Amino acid sequence: MQATDNHTKSPQTPRETHSPSCAQVLMHLLRQYGVDTVFGIPGVHTIELYRGLPGSGLTHITPRHEQGAAFMADGFARATGKPGVCFLITGPGVTNAATAMAQAYSDSIPMLVISAVNRREDLGMGRGRLHELPRQQDVSRGFCIWQHALTSAEQLPETLARAFQLMRGGRPGPVHIEIPIDLFPAPMPGQLDAYQAAPAPSLPGAGSEAVATATKWLTAAKSPVILLGGGAQHCARPATELAEKLAAPVFESLAAKGIVDEQHPLCGGANLSFDCVRERVEAADVVLAIATELSETDRNLVRENYRFSGKLIRVDIDPAQLVCNAQPDLAICADAGATLQALAAGVPDAGESRRQTAAAEVESLRHTCRSEWWPGSEGRFPWVLALRDALPKDGILVTDSTQLAYNTNHALPLHQPRSHITCTTGYGTLGFALPAAIGAALASPRPVIGLIGDGGIMFTLGELAAAVEQQLALPILVWNNSGYGEIRDFMDDAAVEQEGVNLRAPDFVALARSFGAEGCRIERPEQLCEAVAEAFKRKGPTVIEITAP
Repeated sequence: MQATDNHTKSPQTPRETHSPSCAQVLMHLLRQYGVDTVFGIPGVHTIELYRGLPGSGLTHITPRHEQGAAFMADGFARATGKPGVCFLITGPGVTNAATAMAQAYSDSIPMLVISAVNRREDLGMGRGRLHELPRQQDVSRGFCIWQHALTSAEQLPETLARAFQLMRGGRPGPVHIEIPIDLFPAPMPGQLDAYQAAPAPSLPGAGSEAVATATKWLTAAKSPVILLGGGAQHCARPATELAEKLAAPVFESLAAKGIVDEQHPLCGGANLSFDCVRERVEAADVVLAIATELSETDRNLVRENYRFSGKLIRVDIDPAQLVCNAQPDLAICADAGATLQALAAGVPDAGESRRQTAAAEVESLRHTCRSEWWPGSEGRFPWVLALRDALPKDGILVTDSTQLAYNTNHALPLHQPRSHITCTTGYGTLGFALPAAIGAALASPRPVIGLIGDGGIMFTLGELAAAVEQQLALPILVWNNSGYGEIRDFMDDAAVEQEGVNLRAPDFVALARSFGAEGCRIERPEQLCEAVAEAFKRKGPTVIEITAP
């Protein structure tokens, strides 16, 4: 009887009798920093890392490829503004995620990548250990804003504090932290509750002299223009207020699409690539460029930059960007939101008459843009209109590099910040939209639609299984033009014989059903609304194959 009593008494848990492990402190601190979801694939090198996961309060999502993990983290970050987090194994986990990390770096997306690395005594020794890379940090050095390899477990709290300060306090991007596999179970001093997150940094405001100068120039301007970039996602209200007070047209980069409601009469949308908008920007007597690179990808691959004839004011959190691609007359290194608030408070109201005149000008520019479509895109325009009707007003559109997405960039109005998640700018990888849409759908209660081509979806098709597991009501539109249609067009334009661009696509409907998802095929734009509405009702993703005209 005594033996039975001894057997039934549960021993104290290690957390009660021992110091917490490095892995446990990591999970605890992630929660302290507001992380609730992590994306990763466990491996033999991360077994001890995952020992810290149960009971941590973190939700773990398992993709089918590490590239998918990082793309999901990217979509999660873009939908929320908070860092997306992924766990990677040593070696191939890092190299598999490299493309997605580079996309996040190009688009300034906060991403925390925590990877294993070989034991400390093996680092740099070339002993042929499992997953060994001679210099694993070199793989991600070119597309991370900061890297660090722990040499002791005690470095973890400070390392995480630095990582989050960098992602929250300046121009964001991926941070890569390597943890040797022998450190995951290493004991940490004290109790878990003693480990707390560092406070978020206060973002710098613009100096009073710079604000006064910008206010003076904008007040005197007769034909001002506001350009918004992706770094202004938190600036919807002050940007709209300033545009209304100045009676100034607003144009957005593709990364900024939706920050100002594109149905607002002063918003000219993401149409910076069109000649009529270029002429208007170049003719402005004052251009206020907020958190934008002024790069060719902001203009949808129009290489030639603007020739600003008036004064150029640039505002950016990153001082290097203030002189990149265009030299400003006034450079303000500060938080975009705080600067816009200060300017909106300082400029006088231009009056309703000027607002009506500016609104008429913007409507005329929109109409002219519609006449400047690329040759052959007229057949896609009805699909853009159908997608406009299918996407709820608070919806998020996640797009890949595919022909229909290039038209939605310009012709599909969006109404809120963080409504446009796209890889068609910057690094421009394929296969982004499916996993990024999964990340966005997990992050946000807003409805999400993914749009991807028949070529691009084959890069990350396996992530459909993760969407099925999570029971995401996620419509995935597959624009099936039997290959790499954009490259076909470029080959034709360059008089290059088509090679490698005409692909045999699988039966996407049957393929979706084999994953446990739903699938349907549509051929007419008027079928899209019903197909998307039905997809939102399901507990699980729906692949909607569109037969391209």
